[in-house]
Amino acid sequence: MASSSLPSISLPVNVFELNNILSLVLTLTITSILLANGAMAMAIPTTLDGPFKPVTIPLDESFRGNAIDLPDTDPRVQRTVEGFEPEQISVSLSSAHDSVWISWITGEFQIGNNLKPLDPKSVVSVVRYGTRRSQLNRKATGRSLVYSQLYPFLGLQNYTSGIIHHVRLTGLKPDTLYHYQCGDPSIPAMSGTYCFRTMPDSSSTSYPSRIAIVGDVGLTYNTTSTVSHMISNRPDLILLVGDVTYANLYLTNGTGSDCYACSFANSPIHETYQPRWDYWGRYMQPVLSKVPIMVVEGNHEYEEQAENRTFVAYTSRFAFPSKESGSLSKFYYSFNAGGIHFLMLAAYVSFDKSGDQYKWLEEDLANVEREVTPWLVATWHAPWYSTYKAHYREAECMRVAMEDLLYKYGVDVVFNGHVHAYERSNRVYNYTLDPCGPVHITVGDGGNREKMAVPHADEPGNCPEPSTTPDKILGGGKFCGFNFTSGPASGKFCWDRQPDYSAFRESSFGHGILEVKNETHALWTWHRNQDFYEAAGDQIYIVRQPDLCPVQPEVMKL
Repeated sequence: MASSSLPSISLPVNVFELNNILSLVLTLTITSILLANGAMAMAIPTTLDGPFKPVTIPLDESFRGNAIDLPDTDPRVQRTVEGFEPEQISVSLSSAHDSVWISWITGEFQIGNNLKPLDPKSVVSVVRYGTRRSQLNRKATGRSLVYSQLYPFLGLQNYTSGIIHHVRLTGLKPDTLYHYQCGDPSIPAMSGTYCFRTMPDSSSTSYPSRIAIVGDVGLTYNTTSTVSHMISNRPDLILLVGDVTYANLYLTNGTGSDCYACSFANSPIHETYQPRWDYWGRYMQPVLSKVPIMVVEGNHEYEEQAENRTFVAYTSRFAFPSKESGSLSKFYYSFNAGGIHFLMLAAYVSFDKSGDQYKWLEEDLANVEREVTPWLVATWHAPWYSTYKAHYREAECMRVAMEDLLYKYGVDVVFNGHVHAYERSNRVYNYTLDPCGPVHITVGDGGNREKMAVPHADEPGNCPEPSTTPDKILGGGKFCGFNFTSGPASGKFCWDRQPDYSAFRESSFGHGILEVKNETHALWTWHRNQDFYEAAGDQIYIVRQPDLCPVQPEVMKL
């Protein structure tokens, strides 16, 4: 929705000065309203008030959550359709408001040995849609596929999926409710009627009302709490910053563990139980058939199998606007949602400056029109600025390769997962407080069965041995995490107190909501699962200052 415009100001100012005036007017307006209602003590802080002194909320020992996976007997994960009727229906966005993807699955998966995959050509992929529920007079067709997860070891069970369908709808109007059915009308095997709303047109005055950010979700009873809280906030869009189902915490026979390496050290290959993907798709359908979801890959999507294939389930089950955004890979892409340009980056494929992802990112950033999409938001899985012991400085090589580029083009906010806790940074660049650096937010607290991250690397005895921090599938295990060369932690691998760049951290499950109000102000709210639905665990206005941090890139042609 477009935000209400501020009164015009007839002053001979340039665009950067005008943006500064508008930011000040909005801040003063909010403050005046709070004062008028006697609520100044409850005023929501802004990043202009920062940098903030680091805050750590002590662990609530009475709330450890219920990180136990839903069993396959739970009605919410069981198959309820018959024959080739569609299930696991979801919506995802294309690169602009005028197009979306509808995805679904028909037919049953198979698990065992000597499997015969379904024929994708045996069922067509059709979506009927329109702006009236009673008149679905438009039609689109798409593509279908079947994937397999195969293991070359005796005793391990193989898997082959149902038929996965992806259909792209085009020519859509902005901020408009569309109704649709999907399936194969010739069988007939069509779904019920669902609906979705397109994103607003890209401009500096129109934004989605609420964007949910969640990571490391899984399918536990904690997950159900996260999803319930998220639904109560009525998001227009969901960003899932990696680690979807945690199917790789299971053996192929369905035996699971909170710690795969601890329980299954003798397994000849890291196994997965692929039906967990189907369970997740069924559980999430009531949400994702209406609210678009956009995802990036996490380490739990790696899922190695025969012939060194990886990420097969992830790249098969989701639709990505890669081609529409000039990317040659399903692992990284971009899209617009109103006046926000999202960069969906990959931590688990090459991010070197000589690689395809980096070259694509350079071109994509150079073509962002900030007068059309003032907000620039980046997401990937493994955080650069987490102070928890778990995964501490694990993505350092990615930071070294890409941080300068993101800083040059003025990325406003970064969202990550991976660490199973919540943390928000001050504006930071190269470990230094910087008013033009992004705010980094870690929301890897979606509810998965590996439970919460609690120890911090800056606490006595918790600083990890540097050589143990690289990850073999993130940058190939390369080491980039050298000791700090300046500041309070100079000569050390860890700080001995909560770092200055860490503004707020807490070990609790939850999710976040981003509400962009206009071209300079966005409200960020983090919600804990254990709180009442409307309560905020952390809240701040993120304020852009284009006058202080101008970005004037040279336009490059894709």
